[in-house]
Amino acid sequence: MKVQNKTIKSSILKKLFIKVCRIFDFEIIDQGNLHLPVIDKKSPKILSKIGDQSLVLPMGKIKITRKVKSLDIILRTCASVNMLSQSKKRIFKSNKDQYSLRTLMSLINSINNNKKIFENIKLKLTIIDHNSEKKIIHKFKKILKKQFFKSEIKSLNIDFYKKKIKKINQQGKEVTQNQISNMSNINQSLNLGKNCDDLVYFVEDDYVHKIDAIEEMLFAYEKISTQTRKELILCPADYPYLYTKLKDSKILLGNKYHWRTIEESLCTFLTSKKIINKHFKKLTSACEYEHFPFEKPFHQIYKKELCISPMPAIALHYTNINSIYGLSPFIDYKKLWKNNKL
Repeated sequence: MKVQNKTIKSSILKKLFIKVCRIFDFEIIDQGNLHLPVIDKKSPKILSKIGDQSLVLPMGKIKITRKVKSLDIILRTCASVNMLSQSKKRIFKSNKDQYSLRTLMSLINSINNNKKIFENIKLKLTIIDHNSEKKIIHKFKKILKKQFFKSEIKSLNIDFYKKKIKKINQQGKEVTQNQISNMSNINQSLNLGKNCDDLVYFVEDDYVHKIDAIEEMLFAYEKISTQTRKELILCPADYPYLYTKLKDSKILLGNKYHWRTIEESLCTFLTSKKIINKHFKKLTSACEYEHFPFEKPFHQIYKKELCISPMPAIALHYTNINSIYGLSPFIDYKKLWKNNKL
């Protein structure tokens, strides 16, 4: 009988303690079963709340002060050109439209993986296309029509933007027609992005995303921006070339991934309207004069701003398998490709 009374008293005290923790916004964890009684969840489910708190075991809770208001995804497509500047085949040797379609599908799958985070975040996906066949555009429209978020397909205004491009590049060579298309599309994307409300994700049409990619980028942005009090640049790929140089990196914790500081990237990245407008002239300089390397103006910005990429990757650049700018290590390439089939 005494044992029963002790159990009842212990249960009552436990409930009172949990109520007190809720009042003071504290979190506790039962080591026996990893249950979090205050929020009534079990680890390792997502414990963070977008726009409110970041909670990663065993690091504790961080109150979010840099809340994401909106996300604009700007996808640049050109399903008619296999490779921008190479004659090599891509991994899986498919037609370019398959990479464009799977990029779009992977973004949509990642968005739909956690719709709840968009209850208070405005979301829009815009495609800026150049020279894709009508049947591919029709597929884009058919896919986007079924989604819960706003979307739009724009044609590249190449006649306007190509006038801004110098005909001879930094290597003294004539700029190719494929590169003129690419530079024009980036320029139009940046001009669209600078008028968005908050975060902008610029995506090339050969990046296939993991199911948790969008979720991780948003949670990581809020958390790391809150901690550092800085606007960020997030690159979703863990490029092979990052392992060819012995450069120091700072390691940061996102929501479910480690992130490290980098000084180089390609042209797929997420950032804020503030960063775009702050460095707009430098960003668009890459679209008006072909530098070597092409992303040189971006790299100059990264020396002034906090640019990070995840380990392992949350999006894969599906280019030639031997490219140091392509596939990230330790990822099941075939599974990711298969999971995002139209």
